Amino acid sequence: MIIRLLSLFIILNLIVPAYPCNRDCMQLTEEALSQSAYQLSNLYNQISLIPDRLPYTINEKGKLVTINAKNWTSGFFPGSLWYLYEYSGKEEMKKAALEMTERIREQEHMTTNHDIGFMIFCSFGNALRLTGNKEFEKVIVTAARSLSTRFSKQLGVIKSWDNDNWQYPVIIDNMMNLELLTQATKISGDSVFYHIAVSHADTTMKYHFRADGSSYHLVSYDTINGGYVERKTYQGLHDESAWARGQAWGLYGYVMMYRETKKQAYLDQAIKIANYIADHKNLPEDKIPYWDFNVPDIPNALRDASAGAVMASALVELSTFTNNKLSVKFYSLGKQMVNALASPAYMAKKGENGYFILKHSVAFMAKNREVNVPLNYADYYFLEALTRIRKIEAKKRVFNQ
Repeated sequence: MIIRLLSLFIILNLIVPAYPCNRDCMQLTEEALSQSAYQLSNLYNQISLIPDRLPYTINEKGKLVTINAKNWTSGFFPGSLWYLYEYSGKEEMKKAALEMTERIREQEHMTTNHDIGFMIFCSFGNALRLTGNKEFEKVIVTAARSLSTRFSKQLGVIKSWDNDNWQYPVIIDNMMNLELLTQATKISGDSVFYHIAVSHADTTMKYHFRADGSSYHLVSYDTINGGYVERKTYQGLHDESAWARGQAWGLYGYVMMYRETKKQAYLDQAIKIANYIADHKNLPEDKIPYWDFNVPDIPNALRDASAGAVMASALVELSTFTNNKLSVKFYSLGKQMVNALASPAYMAKKGENGYFILKHSVAFMAKNREVNVPLNYADYYFLEALTRIRKIEAKKRVFNQ
């Protein structure tokens, strides 16, 4: 019996980080999820009256800005509602999530850019996970086929944009869409999707990253000679800077790819990116990054809550794959980020912020587009981080009983 208990302790120690919250973890997650449910339920009540639209942000007057299903962020609000259904178990939340998810179903056939992974997997992927409805499997596989049309066997990557400014542009964001492919293989048994995802991740790891673990935003590949033509940071401060959300996409992408493939190279890459973020001299005390790690006006530069939310979710998951020392480091950092995001500095009061959850995100600073505003994807990854922490803490409580 003692040996069995010791074995269980060792196993749980490997998969459940021991780092405690600054506040009681379960209390933190419960309060944040409850307030989030209030906010997004009210946001749903508004958007449900506007056919074929989904919420994106608010304008300078605080009015709701909506998008159509073709926008790259269309899957995040339905996905957020699915996380809140997972939290609450309420049928009205499930009904709202289903309704919003159906608004983007036709995007399963989209072949014009890589964002179909964001759109379909955040919505239909969560719907499948929580309902088991086999109908949603068809949507995921169809969407994976659509995404696969953008893959180049010659270059080994999925093309991000059809844009004459670059030969063959691939952005770091594209790592986030590979889970759609790995899941499609699990559903269909067709390994082509899986191999495309692995090829894209391998090639991105080769060309997108600097020696210190930071990444460029965009790589333009050479369709004639192979390799790349240029590397840029399109949405960051300058080409050699570390755009915060770009670092978050890369981190999350390689954590996810390790989960899906168990390839050690992906875990090593995720750890390298995580260490770059965690140890960076310009990471603020509350751990919510400035919109670019190299901005000159620190500490007055704007933060990007969306980057912080993506990082937090990825770090929490990464902590379950690493040894005890790294596990504590990454879980600690993820929890610090979530603590900050759940504080009044970033989390809106009930009824404020256009009923979005988080404040202070930055979409595209250079073009002054959605700067210091709420964004639907910040809310999505915040809810995902809270959900992941809640599950970890629940396991710890069961073990300690």
